Amino acid sequence: MRTIDPIELELFKNVFVAVSEEMAAVLGRTALSPNIKERKDFSCSLFNRDGGTLAQGSYIPVHLGAMPLSVQAALRAVTFEKGDLVILNDPYRGGTHLPDITCISPVFLGGRLHFFVANRAHHSDVGGMTPGSMPLATELFQEGLIIPPLKLYARGRLNQDVLDLLLANVRTPDERRGDLQAQVAANEIGRLRLEEAVGRFGAAKIRLYAGLIQDYSEAFLRQALRDIPDGDYAFTDHLDDDGIKGRPIRISVRITIKGDRAVVDFGGSAPQTAGGVNANYAITCSAVLYVFRCLVEEDIPFNTGLMRPLEIRAPKGSIVNADFPAACAGGNVETSQRIVDVLLGALAKAAPASIPAASQGTMNNIAFGGYDPERKRHFAYYETLGGGMGAGPKVQGQSGVHTHMTNSLNTPVEALENYLPLKIRTYRLRRGSGGRGARRGGDGLVREYEFGVPVDLTVISERRRFAPYGAREGGPGAKGRNTIVSRGRSRVVGSKVNVKLGAGDALRVETPGGGGHGKPRR
Repeated sequence: MRTIDPIELELFKNVFVAVSEEMAAVLGRTALSPNIKERKDFSCSLFNRDGGTLAQGSYIPVHLGAMPLSVQAALRAVTFEKGDLVILNDPYRGGTHLPDITCISPVFLGGRLHFFVANRAHHSDVGGMTPGSMPLATELFQEGLIIPPLKLYARGRLNQDVLDLLLANVRTPDERRGDLQAQVAANEIGRLRLEEAVGRFGAAKIRLYAGLIQDYSEAFLRQALRDIPDGDYAFTDHLDDDGIKGRPIRISVRITIKGDRAVVDFGGSAPQTAGGVNANYAITCSAVLYVFRCLVEEDIPFNTGLMRPLEIRAPKGSIVNADFPAACAGGNVETSQRIVDVLLGALAKAAPASIPAASQGTMNNIAFGGYDPERKRHFAYYETLGGGMGAGPKVQGQSGVHTHMTNSLNTPVEALENYLPLKIRTYRLRRGSGGRGARRGGDGLVREYEFGVPVDLTVISERRRFAPYGAREGGPGAKGRNTIVSRGRSRVVGSKVNVKLGAGDALRVETPGGGGHGKPRR
């Protein structure tokens, strides 16, 4: 590795992170939908001219590990010119699932392409079978509009035909237009700030430290791997089902540590499924990068350098590397969480004093839509719910938080009720749902929605059949539960359901608790 001036390294690390953080501030403040404005369901990053990540802020892990593959897919598909902005959401070209739309802008210095700025945001609807674009589908085409790499802006001019095509295929075109404009603005501020940094420090130094920062992250991960005993470490866990066939789905991993390298082999995992919990390769990469980044205690940048010590083996046609056109709306949000659980379960055998118990292991996806007669408009909404964090060797699990592959916020009740025709009957912690142990797991949440108009509702969740595991004799967290209240009668439904509800009907979601850590004390 090249010699690094530690002061300059810290300076440029923060220069790059500050650019992505300002992009995020612009995107969050100018978006229209609550999912982006309130929940912050988006991510911003900087990339080198080959599509490798330079820097990012603290955003959504499932977005960030996959975004380099989107930039690289765009590089293969289009010729970038100054003023261009490319959009895409295709899960088989580096996307995660169709609601996540990525915007990519080139940064030219002296007439040459040197960097990219990009952001990915979850749109509350991109068409498909059901409002919210998270249906119980059996193929990708049912989940929404598929966008290959296309120039939304070419040489600074809006491609109105592309925008019109996109807006004609969604239920909430005004909201989509506003969110896309926010993404465009975020990229523009990122481009300007990078150009200002070059003007201040010089292009040569910016390019130098863009490479050195990747080397720096790589070196720390290699050291973390050397601290783990060489060997093979395996673990298996299951998804509840795929929403279609009702059978558990196995996810297995074997991690081989040898020196400063790791081979992550998912060879024992189930084949891809009929329902939409399939993960593409980009999602699996995101989960692997997230877990191995967590092994490093130092505050290092998250970038492509972390990939260099890792080899990922994900069989084609499997639940962790599905083939087109497998449905994958739930793979991004649910299977990614279970991949994290099996990776941590395997690493707990190698480093038991460092790895926590399982967290809730689901994002508890709620999507619904309908027509609001008071505002005279159609609406579509999507959100995820927090739950219990797994306890660690030295800490209790936190309660009611988003964990692992999601880093979004809880939508405030006031924002929901102001924006949508519904009431939140209950929103509280689910006391006692955390697993027992020397350190107790965090508690889940209870959230109950009462709909003021008829809605088409979809729930995609997990850990309703298999509880979050405890660690080192700690107890499991409580399983989650979904309940529909219709015409005064309650019924518990499965982890994945699509149902039409009338005005006055309700959905109650009880999210899982985190696993406990250590043998419970008397």
